[in-house]
Parts: sequence; structure tokens; C-alpha cells
Amino acid sequence: MPTVLITGVSSGIGYATAQELVRCGYRVFGTVRKSEDADRLQQDLGPNFTPLMLDVTDVLAVQQAADQVASLLQSQNLNELDGLINNAGIATSGPLAYQPIDEIRWQFEVNVIAPMAVIQAFLPLLKQRATSQVRSARIINISSVGGKIAAPFLGAYAGSKHAIEGLSQSLRRELKLHNIDVVIVGPGAVKTPIWQKESAHELSRYANTEYDRPLAAFQQYAMTTAQSGYEPDVIGRAIRQILETKRPKTRYAIVPQAIANWVIPRLLPDRWLDRLFRQYFGL
Repeated sequence: MPTVLITGVSSGIGYATAQELVRCGYRVFGTVRKSEDADRLQQDLGPNFTPLMLDVTDVLAVQQAADQVASLLQSQNLNELDGLINNAGIATSGPLAYQPIDEIRWQFEVNVIAPMAVIQAFLPLLKQRATSQVRSARIINISSVGGKIAAPFLGAYAGSKHAIEGLSQSLRRELKLHNIDVVIVGPGAVKTPIWQKESAHELSRYANTEYDRPLAAFQQYAMTTAQSGYEPDVIGRAIRQILETKRPKTRYAIVPQAIANWVIPRLLPDRWLDRLFRQYFGL
């Protein structure tokens, strides 16, 4: 039975991925921050799911969770993980000229530093799997369209996703030594609670700045985009396929209406894209 760790499984992409993997015969360890979420997921997903109560920004708690997983696996005559999926994350928004530095720092703490702490803590279990099997162990880091295209008012979020992509590229090249592959998944719009939280859309604090009207246009755009996004289970199925395919790509873009929302923006010169954003949001 393949065994995988997923961070941030209480909802959205993390929950959908855990559900998909358990359904397909995986043993899943998933991190949650609330005991009620742990109880709910245990009931929903059954005996092949084990909740891990921790905050991924707490490095000591992450290491203790790694020790807990190692102990549980050893008790079943196992000592390895087949995969690690770094999914836990937050989104903040606002004009970078005014967004509080502590908020920007926290965005990077959750989306960049925490995934690295998780990788370092669980790497010994992935190494053991990689040395005992022909197929590589897998680390999948969840990025975003924002890992390649930085929209206005999502600078801190896009910056964190650009950072995790850079780290992933270096990691993939370093961990080949241990037969561990690193894959980036960059979804577009997904119907997930990350965009319903106050940190992602509460922009009234900037109402008295020069960005008042562009922010109103941005909020309308964000709401419309979210409504047309993929269901999280689309991403969950894609992640399972990445875990199972023999030679995965290094990066997957899973984007609704990909020609308009991914291909063309990536082909346009930066100044042209600047002009489109300026016209669309009134900047």
C-alpha cells in the first residue's frame, strides 16, 4: 500500500487529494490544525487516513510529526513514504505599497518556509523509499498560475509562489542524488476556501488610497474567476496521476480556459501584459 503525506487536508485541494488517494488504495497522513477537522476527516476517509495535528509553521511540531509517522510506519513493518504533497497555504491581497510588512512576511512563512521545513523533516522517510524502489519517491509542491504570472494586488502571494517554484527547481536537481523527484503543480482558478478567507479579499482598509477603484475592479474579477474555477477533485485526480506515472513532467499547469488564462499571457511580452492589466483594472 503506497503511503503519502499531505499538508493542509481540512478542505479544498488537500481534502480532495486525500479523498482521491484513499479511494485508490493509498495510506494517507494529513495535517490539520483543529481537532474537529481531524475527527471529521477520520470519519469521512476511514482507517487508511491518519490525521496529524500541527501548524506547519511550527518547525518543532513538524519534526515531531515526522517522528510520529516514522514510528507508526515501523510498527507496521514499514519505514518509508512514497510521496509528500506540500499543499498547505494562504493567500493575502493588497497593493504592495501599503500591505503591512508583517502580513507579507507571514505569507512567505506559510507558503515558502513551512514547505521547506516539512521537506527537511520528512526527507529521511522519502530517502528510504527511494533507495529500496526503482521508481523515484515524489515531492509535489502546490504552486499556482501566480508562480509564473504576477497579477496586481496579489504580489505577496505571487512572490511566495515564485519562490516555491525556484526552490522546487533546485531541490529537483539536488535530490536526484537520492532518486527523489520534485514536481510542481500550478493550478489556475479552483473553487477552494483559500479565496473565501478574509486575508484573500478584505481590501476595504485600502479604500482611502489611490487604489480604491482599481481594487473594486479586482475584487469583481476575482469573484467571477473563482466561480468559473475547477472543482478541487480535478486537482486531486491530477496529483494521483503524477504520483503514479513513471516519468512525470517537472511542472503541470491545470488551468480552466487555458488558452486565455495561461497560454496567451505566458506568450505576451511583459509590457503588453502590463497594458492589459492596466486597462482591465483601471490602473
